[in-house]
Order: sequence, then structure tokens, then C-alpha cells
Amino acid sequence: MARLRRFLTETLPVDWDQLRELGAEPVPHHLKHWWWCLGGTPLYLFVVQVVTGILLTFYYVPDPDQAWESVARLTHEVRFGWYLRALHHWAANLMIVAVMLHLLRVFFTGAYRHPRQLNWCFGVLLLACTLGFGFTGYSLVYEQMSFWGATVAANLVEAMPLVGPAAATLMRGGSEVTGNTLTRFFVFHIGLFPTAMAALLLLHLALVRLHGVTRVRFSHEDDRPGEASFPFWPHHAATELLIGVLLMYILTVLALALPPELGPKADPLVTPPHIQPEWYFFFSFRLLKLTSLQTSVHLTLVVGLLIFAWPFVEDLLHRWLRMPREASVVLGVLGFLGFLTLTVWESFAG
Repeated sequence: MARLRRFLTETLPVDWDQLRELGAEPVPHHLKHWWWCLGGTPLYLFVVQVVTGILLTFYYVPDPDQAWESVARLTHEVRFGWYLRALHHWAANLMIVAVMLHLLRVFFTGAYRHPRQLNWCFGVLLLACTLGFGFTGYSLVYEQMSFWGATVAANLVEAMPLVGPAAATLMRGGSEVTGNTLTRFFVFHIGLFPTAMAALLLLHLALVRLHGVTRVRFSHEDDRPGEASFPFWPHHAATELLIGVLLMYILTVLALALPPELGPKADPLVTPPHIQPEWYFFFSFRLLKLTSLQTSVHLTLVVGLLIFAWPFVEDLLHRWLRMPREASVVLGVLGFLGFLTLTVWESFAG
């Protein structure tokens, strides 16, 4: 053992004392409760997405004549292919939910304020990237519903001011949704979005490491320094590990009880009577039905930019209009209720 330890020390010149100090880094006391540990949940689900996505790529064919058939073969013929597809499907849905919940937690606890404004922006970009993952992955199945959903999405992108037509052409690979669109979505899904996600995660985690985790104070807790934090290792690491096991259990139950269906193959010549996207775009689809194409796109852009820049907008409103910072909670509740109302409305109306 002594020779092995010496060999490892020589071949891996790492300061083990610093690693131990890093593992013993204190984290805020409120992270002892699992419902506050929403930051690591999307990361775990992203790892599940990467592993299952790589395995699915061995069987998927990004060609309009073979895409649907390859998914059908994977679902019905490949051993445990249905399970891998179901894991990938549900991990994507839960990841969107987890990122949304994490952003809501950060917002309502005020953890986006100075000096963490930039990290909030990275978090919003991570949500946008996660939604892009979901949209392109759904379109790759090349079902009738996903094909026409991509057509509607391209029309929405085209209605964007200034960059809309160029962005829609880049997205579709032409003036219409064709086989070239499928190829581009495949590149976006396995190349562009994973690279962007990995880069944003590194930046996000680096800023968390530099600034530390915002401590949430409760009125019933004592403010004694010894009870304000606890070591990352092994306490918080064990909590994250247990959450990972629980998530894997939930994913398996969902995969067994509610495996993703496979609708009819896409037919560009037949428009389905009812077109509906995945649930995380219900709000946008309902807004489109209530207003016009241009209005819904402009409203979505304004709200998205407002959410992205909110830490800076709030600071300006506080300094110029003397808006109390507590008003942000009211605005956040109203905004979330609006999103929830449009989503539920579309889910029942569709």
C-alpha cells in the first residue's frame, strides 16, 4: 500500500490537503433539507440525458425516410430500447421542471441580486437551452404532430423582428420544413445544445463556487455561526446522492407506467385537425390562439428579455422609481400564475 500510495502521489501531483479542504467547504444550513437541493437535480438529469442519448444515437437514423422507422424499431424490436427511450423522454421532462423550479427558488429567495446577477442570466440561458433540447428531441421522432409542431415553431421564429426570416431559414434549412430540417435539428440536439449546455454549466458552477450559495435565513432559526453551515462532504454529498437514487427510481416508474407513445409518421401533405406542442410550450401556443402571430411573438420576446435582465431591471426600478424590492415577489407570483393559467388552459382546451 505504501508503494501504491507513493506511485499515485508521484504520477498525480495533487495537493490532497487542498482537496480535503474543498470537500469540507461549508454550505448553508438550509441545504440540509432536500427540497432546497434543486441545483444538483438538473445536473443529474442532464447526465442521464447524455448517457441515454448516446445509446439512442446508435439506432436513430436522421433521415426523413428512416427516422420514424428507426424509432419504431428501437421501441418495439431492440432489447430494452423502449426503456432507454422512456428514460430519455422522462428525464427531459423532469429536467425542464427542475430548472424551472430552481429558477423560481432563486427568484423568490432574492438570490439573483448583487453580486449574483450574472449567474441568474446564465440560469435563464440554461432554461432556454433545456427547452431547445426538448423541442429538437421531440421533432426528431418525426411523428405527424412533431412535424407540424416544428412548422408552427418555424413560423413563430420567422415573425421575430429583424432576425426572424434569417433565423427561420437557418432553422428549417430553407423556406419550408423538409428533410434538411430534420438533419439540422439532429445537429442542434446532439452537437450545439450539449456544447452550449456544458459551457453554461461550467460558468454557472464556477460563479456558484466563487460567490458561494446564498444563505436563506428563517425567523425560527438561531443566528449562531456554528449552526449556520455544515461541511459539504459527506453531509451534503450524501443528500445529493440520495436525491439521485430517488430520481432514478421515479424515472424507472414513469418509464414502466407511462412509456412515450409513437404516433403516426409525419406526412407533409396531411395537416392534422388538432396541432399541439409539448406541455412546456402550451403557454406560447395558447397565447398564439388568443392573439395574433406578431403579437404573441413580440410578447414572448419582451417577457423573455425581461426575465433574463430582471436583476438589472429591478435595480433600476428601485433606484429611479423607489420600487420596494418586495414588489418583485408580487410580480413573480403574477407572472407564474399567468404562465400556469395559459398552460392549464391549453392542456384542457387541446
